[in-house]
Amino acid sequence: MAIAKYCLVAVDCPDPQALAGFYAAVLGGEVTNDDENWYDLRVPGGARIAFQRAPGFRPPDWPRADENSQQMHLDFDVPDIEAAQAQVLALGATPLDVDDNDGKRGFRVYADPAGHPFCLCREEEDRTHE
Repeated sequence: MAIAKYCLVAVDCPDPQALAGFYAAVLGGEVTNDDENWYDLRVPGGARIAFQRAPGFRPPDWPRADENSQQMHLDFDVPDIEAAQAQVLALGATPLDVDDNDGKRGFRVYADPAGHPFCLCREEEDRTHE
């Protein structure tokens, strides 16, 4: 029996409204807030991502393994990785590792506007990555 039930992932950032808007444009869904320091995104299907203001926020250095390393990343399945790449770049994402070995690797890595890494993954791929 499970001890707990999944509720949300909370993402630290300097501007929670802007970052919630970025992910709403990527995933769809509705952004709500109770105060200027916390915004929720409820995506289609029921998952919830929260964005919280973090004074002094420093984006992670991907893929380093020191004190300012990646602390989490999000994976998103997409039916057309080329089209999805063009769209996230237009929204303000930064490419971190988009060499997918001519499509053999199955995922590409980007940073959101606050610097958090996320991956666009070809749907139904075995894409084990570090």
